[in-house]
Amino acid sequence: MSSEGVWGRRALGLGLGALALVAILLGLFEVTEVFEAWRGGPPRGSLSQAAELKGPDGAAVERFDFEQGGLEGWKTVDGRWAIEPMSGAPSGAHVLIQRAVENTFDVIVAPGGPYTDVDVTVRFKPISGREDASGGIVFRFSEGRYYVVRANALEGNFRLYYYDRGRHELASARVQPPALGQWHTVRVIAVGDHLQGYLNSQLLLDHRDARFRAGQVGLWTKADSVTAFDDLVVRGVKGNG
Repeated sequence: MSSEGVWGRRALGLGLGALALVAILLGLFEVTEVFEAWRGGPPRGSLSQAAELKGPDGAAVERFDFEQGGLEGWKTVDGRWAIEPMSGAPSGAHVLIQRAVENTFDVIVAPGGPYTDVDVTVRFKPISGREDASGGIVFRFSEGRYYVVRANALEGNFRLYYYDRGRHELASARVQPPALGQWHTVRVIAVGDHLQGYLNSQLLLDHRDARFRAGQVGLWTKADSVTAFDDLVVRGVKGNG
């Protein structure tokens, strides 16, 4: 065999060896990520070192614990929303539950607003769902358009979308899925075009988007999610943007 043939075979062997090493390293990286998620470690892309947005100055505060009976002043966009008794509720004995399972998205809009800058928190408990088991906060809702930050017990992600005749993803973070049958906390802060999303007190989303400037606040589920909500707190500056 000629020297050129020998060197060609050696080069091919080295190239294949390098590719194998890269594949092994990528496999180890994925295994490490799975292990981190399993033990509750920080998700990839965590923004734990990012600064928390300062809430809106002079904000009015609205609190909803669903202990006062009906849903007067609330607007159902889609879904079957009702106040029901629930043992183990975060406060009091009643929660707001969404039970429709046939819609693409289910939205209910809270009284108050419209708001420009807001700081909103809610407790949510994903109860069931085979396609989806999610809960989220709608903000800057106006004429059917809105932002939503949502978590899903069936997926390892936490996401920010905007909705305008269809849902469009703006930002996503990898997380350990919030457990079914347990209470979790979602929070969103919106100041101008700066939007932040939190899951269980951890800052995970930090994004800028200026398409919607003002609107109301609401709650959200998807598909066959049956989800309970409690302790909705809205701190917002009223205005039309």
